[in-house]
Amino acid sequence: MTKVFPPQEKPNIAWMHQKHPTLFIHEKSPGYKKHDQLFKKLISNFFEEFLEAFFPKVHQFVDFTSLKQLSEEVYTDLIDGETRRLDIVMETKMKGVETVIIVHVEPQSSYQSHFNERMFQYYSLLYNKLRKPILPIAVFSYDENRKTEEKFTITFPNFHVLTFQYKKLELCQKDWRAYIKADNPAAAALMSKMGYTKKEKVQVKIAFLQMLVRMKLNPAQSELVNGFFEYYLKLDEKEEEELVKQINQFDNAEEFFELPNSWRDKGRKEGLEQGRLAEKEEIVRKSLLKHVDVDIIVEITGLSFERILEIKEKYNL
Repeated sequence: MTKVFPPQEKPNIAWMHQKHPTLFIHEKSPGYKKHDQLFKKLISNFFEEFLEAFFPKVHQFVDFTSLKQLSEEVYTDLIDGETRRLDIVMETKMKGVETVIIVHVEPQSSYQSHFNERMFQYYSLLYNKLRKPILPIAVFSYDENRKTEEKFTITFPNFHVLTFQYKKLELCQKDWRAYIKADNPAAAALMSKMGYTKKEKVQVKIAFLQMLVRMKLNPAQSELVNGFFEYYLKLDEKEEEELVKQINQFDNAEEFFELPNSWRDKGRKEGLEQGRLAEKEEIVRKSLLKHVDVDIIVEITGLSFERILEIKEKYNL
C-alpha cells in the first residue's frame, strides 16, 4: 500500500526508525474475541516453537533465555481516537541487543485493505512508547488466499518519504503435510488453519493426533493445543466415525484415546463395544464347536438368535 500526499497535505507521521525490529499481529475486530484469545494464548505459551516452525531465520538469532512477556499495553491512537490493544508483546535479546517482539494476529475472515497502514500505526505507537528495535510480523488466519504485499509507503510528488515492511505468515498458503513430522505444538495447532481440502480433514486430524501422541505434552499444554485445533477444524458425525475407525486400527490406539479430544469418549466407548462384541462372538464360536444348544448360547451371550446363526455361517460351523 502506498499513500501519496499532495503538496498541500502534510503526512501524519514524519519519522521512520532506522533499525529493523520484530512484530506479530492480531487485528481487533468486533465478534472475533474468541479468535483473539485463542491465538494470543497459543503463541504466548509456545512463542519459541512458533518462531522455530514459521520464522526459522529469526529463531536462530533469538536468545530465549531472556524472553519476557510484557504486561498488556494499551495505546490511544491520536489519529482517530480509537484505543489500540496489542495482545502479545515479547521482549528478548537478539545477538546481545535488546529487542521487542510484538505478536499481532489477524483474525479469520477479517481482511482489511488498509491493514498495512494500520500495521505501521501500531509499530509507530509502540516504538514511541518503548524506544527499542521492533521486528514486525503479521499472522493472517483468514481463509481467502490474498497474497498481501507486506509494506506501507509514504511519498510526496518527486520525493519518497519511507517504506515500512513487515514479515508475514499466511496460514492458508501453508501445506499441512510439511509440518506433520515436526514435534512442534504451535505448528500442530496451526495446521487447523492451513491449506487442506474437505476430503483431507480426517487425515489432517489424524496427523495432528499423531503429533500430540509423540510430543507427550503436559495436560494443560495438551488441552490448549487440542482446544485450538478443534475450534477451527470441526468434523461432522460421518467424519468422526471415520476418524475413530482409523484410530482403532492403530497398535497404540489407546494412547490416542488418552488425549483430550471431543471424540475421545465416543471412540473409547465404540472401541470397548467392539471388543465386547468380538468377545461374545468368540464365545459363540467355541460353544458351537462343542455343540451347545443355540437357545443356551442366546441366554449366555444376550445375542439374538439371528446373530448367532450369522456367526455360525461365518465360521462354517
